[in-house]
Amino acid sequence: MSPPIFFISFFLCFSTEITPYLFSFLNKIWDSVRMTILIEQPEFGIEVEEKKVPNSEKDLVLDGGFVQPHANAFGHNFRDYEAESERQEGVEIFYKTNHINQTYEFVKKMREEYGKLDKVEMSIWECCELLNNVVDESDPDLDEPQIEHLLQTAEAIRKDYPNEDWLHLTALIHDLGKVLLLPSFGELPQWAVVGDTYPVGCAFDESIVHHKYFKENPDYNNPAYNTKFGVYEKGCGLDNVFMSWGHDDYMYLVAKENKSTLPSAGLFIVRYHSFYALHRAGAYKHLMNEEDEENLKWLKVFNKYDLYSKSKVRIDVEKVKPYYLSLIEKAKQLDSLTKDLFYRLVLSVSLSSKETGN
Repeated sequence: MSPPIFFISFFLCFSTEITPYLFSFLNKIWDSVRMTILIEQPEFGIEVEEKKVPNSEKDLVLDGGFVQPHANAFGHNFRDYEAESERQEGVEIFYKTNHINQTYEFVKKMREEYGKLDKVEMSIWECCELLNNVVDESDPDLDEPQIEHLLQTAEAIRKDYPNEDWLHLTALIHDLGKVLLLPSFGELPQWAVVGDTYPVGCAFDESIVHHKYFKENPDYNNPAYNTKFGVYEKGCGLDNVFMSWGHDDYMYLVAKENKSTLPSAGLFIVRYHSFYALHRAGAYKHLMNEEDEENLKWLKVFNKYDLYSKSKVRIDVEKVKPYYLSLIEKAKQLDSLTKDLFYRLVLSVSLSSKETGN
């Protein structure tokens, strides 16, 4: 397959003479680049029959195609916040605290503070290993260390979408922002790191879990923030919306500011995978733009694995580690190639302009 026409068109805008080395360079890297810029859309109009597993947890196998379990690790329905379980009371207390404290001004302050990206510098895999020390108190479905959840999600996706390696990598990193709970990242309280996310600066939709506790949030009765649009406009795009602060938005900022080569859909998944009011209840669509609509399709695909892969079945970390390290390295090399391509394009344009006197 030849280099995409937009690369060629971009160059032609500046020069009538295309240097041979540029085409050679483009052909050399195109096979790597197309991994992230071409994403085949799944066949969303076709309903695929979901596989079910027996009730016995022992029958859940992660070696074939992914199968959706009937119940979570505690024998209850997934995301059942009313079911009596050993985690139910703690989860409700968590959401009460979260809903009272997540205000527009709080989120603005946290984005300014953590947007500096001045906490810690480490590799992706080192960050994954830190999550051995993190358990999500907001999750009614799992009480295992978070590295287990990352790998369960990524491996489940890998079974059904073996060629979408960008999606495997997205699954691996989607919850890395939970390191905010650790001392080296500020040791934020759980209510400021985990749990379902939602927009602030506009009305809290009733589909948000434990909505009743928002009545104690200062923004609830603030006319600037308690209307359908609040501080936003119709179709403004979710990228322009402040979301409740947590690991999702933090990891999104980290990826975006470090010029991640993940496609738009990957970054969308990272930032909105906990935004259940949107991808489950369909709320807040009035704030979305066309790009959001396209990316939402992939988020809904991802959510199946993010939610239903949670189980007591452990992943052999050392067995799968080489594959994910190779993905990380591939992304790093791609990032380097992309920067090099941009540099060469700018250099060629500059030289051509001098030659033509433009």
